[in-house]
Amino acid sequence: MPALVLLGAQWGDEGKGKATDLLGGSVDYVVRYQGGNNAGHTVVVGDQKYALHLLPSGILSPGCTPVIGNGVVVDPAVLLSELSGLNERGVDTSKLLLSGNAHLITPYNITVDKVTERFLGKRKIGTTGRGIGPTYADKINRVGIRVQDLYDESILMQKVEAALDVKNQLLTKLYNRRAIEAGQVVEELLGYAEQIKGYVADTTLILNKALDDDKVVLFEGGQGTLLDIDHGTYPFVTSSNPTAGGACTGAGVGPTKINRVIGILKAYTTRVGAGPFPTELFDEDGEALRRIGGERGVTTGRDRRCGWFDALIARYATRVNGLTDFFLTKLDVLTGWEQIPVCVAYEIDGKRVEELPYSQSDFHHAKPVYETLPGWSEDITKAKSFSDLPKNAQAYVKALEEMSGAPISAIGVGPGRDETIEINSFLS
Repeated sequence: MPALVLLGAQWGDEGKGKATDLLGGSVDYVVRYQGGNNAGHTVVVGDQKYALHLLPSGILSPGCTPVIGNGVVVDPAVLLSELSGLNERGVDTSKLLLSGNAHLITPYNITVDKVTERFLGKRKIGTTGRGIGPTYADKINRVGIRVQDLYDESILMQKVEAALDVKNQLLTKLYNRRAIEAGQVVEELLGYAEQIKGYVADTTLILNKALDDDKVVLFEGGQGTLLDIDHGTYPFVTSSNPTAGGACTGAGVGPTKINRVIGILKAYTTRVGAGPFPTELFDEDGEALRRIGGERGVTTGRDRRCGWFDALIARYATRVNGLTDFFLTKLDVLTGWEQIPVCVAYEIDGKRVEELPYSQSDFHHAKPVYETLPGWSEDITKAKSFSDLPKNAQAYVKALEEMSGAPISAIGVGPGRDETIEINSFLS
C-alpha cells in the first residue's frame, strides 16, 4: 500500500486541506511533518467549514489516525484550543498522536519573534509572530524544549534556563524589554503536561510499523515549496522544509518508503507576506481573484497577494520534490474571464529565461512573459468528470499539465468536499 506525500507546489495556501480530506477516508494515517500554527487549512464538510492550523486535516476523517510528527513545532495552548474547538463541534480527536520529539513553542519564542520583526522595520520578513522561527532556531542551536521534556521537571528547568541565558540579554540590552523568568515559563509549560500526555507517543516507531503492515500513510506538508528554508525564495521563507524530503526527516521514515509525491497547485498564484512575486497583479484582475477566491489567510487573516499562473514555479516544484502528480485547485475561480494569461517564461536583463533562476536578485527582477489562453463562462462546480468541463477549461488544464511536468490527477471545481474531479486515483 502506498505512502504518499502531499505538499504545496507554490507559496502555500493552494488547498492542501481539501486534497488531504479527499484522501482521508481511504488513508489510515495522516501525518503533519513540519511547520507549526503559522499554516492553515480550510476544509469544507457539507455545510460545515473547519479552519485547522496545527492539526492534520485527517482529523476530520473517521477511522483515520492523525499524527503530529517530530518535525513540527507545537504551541501547546494552540493545540489544546484547537482540540477543544473540534470536540465542541462533535469531532472525535481521541486518536491524535503527538511525537515526543516535537519541539514546543515557548512564551519566550513568541516574544522574540514579535520584537525582532518590529526591530527589523522595513527589512522584516513578514512572519506570523507566532514563535515559529525562534523555536526552529532553538532546535538547531540545541537549546530547544521538546514535548518529552514536560515529563522531567528538572531537565525542563535546566533547558529553559539555558535558553534564557542569551535571550534575556537580547531582550533587556538590545530590545529594551523585561527579562523573562525561567520559573514562570516552566510553571506554564508544566500546566500543559497532563492535558496532552494521552496523545504523546513514539510516532516514528508507530508509522514505520504501519507501513510494514501495508497501511496507507499520508504525509501532509504545511506552507509550500517556495517557502522551503532551503529551496524557497530565501530569506522570505518559513523555517522548515515543506518539500518532499522534509517528510522523511519530519516524520522519521526513510525515503524508500515513499511511493507517491502529490503537489497541490492552484489554477492561479497567491502569496502571503513579503518577497518577490513575478506574476503579482495590482489591478482589477488581482482584486477579482482575491474576492472570488476568498484569498485571505486561514491563520493570519491577511489578504493574499494574487497573480496569474506561473509555469516556471510549477516546473521547479516538480523538480525539487520529484512530483508524480498534481492536484489542481480552484479552477472554478477563473470562470468568467474571456482570456487568461499564463506565465511561460521570465525576462531578466533582456534575456528570456524558462526555468526558475537560482539567484534571488534575478528572481526579484524577473518580468513575466505571458501566453494568453481562452477562458470560459460556464459554471463548472457541478462537473463530475473531465469531459463535463467546458472545452476551454479542458484546454487550460491540459496546457498547465504540459507546462508543469507532471500529470494533473485531480481538479478542484469548488470548495465543497464533493466538488472534485478525480482523473487518476492517488491510491492505485
